[in-house]
Amino acid sequence: MSAILSADDLNDFINPGVACIKPVETLPKQQPPSDDVNPYEVTTEEKVNSNTIAPPAQISLTDCLACSGCVTSAEAVLVSLQSHGEVLDTLDKFQELKLGDGEAAGCCGKTSCDERKFFVASVSPQSRASIAATYNVSEREAGYMIGQLLSGPLGLRSGGKHGSGFTWVVDTNAMREASLVAAADEVEESNLAPVEGKVEPQKKPIITSACPGWICYAEKTHAHILAHLSKLKSPQALTGVLLKSVLAKKYGIPPQNVWHLAVMPCFDKKLEASRAELTSHSWHGQEGDAVRDVDCVITARELLMLAESRDISFPRLPKQPVSKEYAPPFPEPAIDDYLFGRQRGQKRKREELESVGTSGGYLWHILKTKQAQHVGSQIKAQRGRNNDVSEYSVVDAEGKAVFKAARYYGFRNIQNLVRRLKPAKASRMPGASRKPGVTRRPNGAASAGGSDSDYAYVEVMACPGGCTNGGGQIKVGDVTTLRQVGGTGIENGSEDQEIIPAQREWLAKVDEAYWSADSEELREDTDGDIEMDEQSPARDSVISRADDPEGIVDGVDRRRVKQLLEHWESVTGIELERLLTTTYRVVESDVGKETGGGETDRVAALASAAGGGW
Repeated sequence: MSAILSADDLNDFINPGVACIKPVETLPKQQPPSDDVNPYEVTTEEKVNSNTIAPPAQISLTDCLACSGCVTSAEAVLVSLQSHGEVLDTLDKFQELKLGDGEAAGCCGKTSCDERKFFVASVSPQSRASIAATYNVSEREAGYMIGQLLSGPLGLRSGGKHGSGFTWVVDTNAMREASLVAAADEVEESNLAPVEGKVEPQKKPIITSACPGWICYAEKTHAHILAHLSKLKSPQALTGVLLKSVLAKKYGIPPQNVWHLAVMPCFDKKLEASRAELTSHSWHGQEGDAVRDVDCVITARELLMLAESRDISFPRLPKQPVSKEYAPPFPEPAIDDYLFGRQRGQKRKREELESVGTSGGYLWHILKTKQAQHVGSQIKAQRGRNNDVSEYSVVDAEGKAVFKAARYYGFRNIQNLVRRLKPAKASRMPGASRKPGVTRRPNGAASAGGSDSDYAYVEVMACPGGCTNGGGQIKVGDVTTLRQVGGTGIENGSEDQEIIPAQREWLAKVDEAYWSADSEELREDTDGDIEMDEQSPARDSVISRADDPEGIVDGVDRRRVKQLLEHWESVTGIELERLLTTTYRVVESDVGKETGGGETDRVAALASAAGGGW
């Protein structure tokens, strides 16, 4: 799917597949016979067609999630329903709710507030890296420019029907840290013996669930994988739940009055945002339609289209934080300190970067946590068949492997993993049976109890190279044009003559931008200036320590994160498990099956559960 595909690019040839169940609902209604109609008259086809015209099939993204019959329809819908155009339409339709003395001014949860919303946004580091590489700025400066577009006076607030902008723009790295700590705990809990009356521990190996393309593939084609999937929500979903749940539960603001935009590196994140499991019904329990935790997802390319639609020159936006006048503190002080109190990022050794990866570092953080639990241990890596397959082990001081894990990126490699984890089928030959504990290697060679059969954790991402190579990222062929639109922001000189690299080199440049955020602790004053906080304990978080598994591990302060999670649970009164975890479902095609006429009800129920009139 093209990274720059938009609703305007869609042609008539993208139609529902023959297996699609949705068009059944669009059959023309039969008119009741009138008294002056001859019951014995033969009705011809021409006469029927002249009286009734079947409307075109209307398919929503929720419909596509309910069936595995086609793919192109889902692609068409996801780009048309979640786009920069929807962002502009929403900003023009609703006035902006603003804070006043820690509470929403005039927001009482009544119908008078229905035409106003809090606009909040979250931005992924991969999207910032894509923009940083495009305009030759650092990842941090790209973040400032995005903040200026979404919240600043020179951005979206400078136009539109109501002059609305986004009150808070959150770095998803904040909730990524929460995801990392929770993922390490999930792996640790999987080693515990089952307790009667409690949910059984996760089936090993635990597989990451933050990649929606991988999740959609597993749900539709490999049901046996679902028991292995991590139950944790992605940083995108956690950010939406955090913002909406706190505003709803503590300040009485209905979830539908908080509109959350996410800027993500791939189109599949639009699929994730549309999941029925990721709505307010999973944590709020309000009456009526559920509200999505993430209302709209756009990519880095669509973010630039958002600026272009308002005649804003993105590269000329200020490369400094938005002042507090336009970006007030979050009303809950502890959460505000966690989300905005410090810049996240750390300097790493170059040889570590490949192991950490650009997809959040789930595997690496779990490895470092295990290393912290075994003083004197080391992390050893072994490359697989290609750069997107690697095996890792934590080896104790005696040389014994105490933990094994792996990384599989790209669907070609994922298919090998899926086959490896597929349950063995009993042979139909008389007297033959497969020995227990034997796995089948992708090349056909069997191994019993080998390194491929005892992974405890596997990091899986659909895109080769990881999330910086997502389908929504800016492609190298678009860079020249984007730098020319509205001015490049680069002075005339040698940089004007920069030779645009090939795609492989371009991805390396995006990866470099991803790691460009330094480890300095920055804070903003009310005028938007930057000052150093010498006493902040967060400065120590850039040091990786291998002697305190509940302290600072790989730059993440586990105690601080757990304090935040406990505070979140206390503020909202919602069990932490409901806030952090989700569920998965087997998606089967209904083509050729007897459905008993219930498909219309099932699709309608899914559409209602997803909210937003989809």
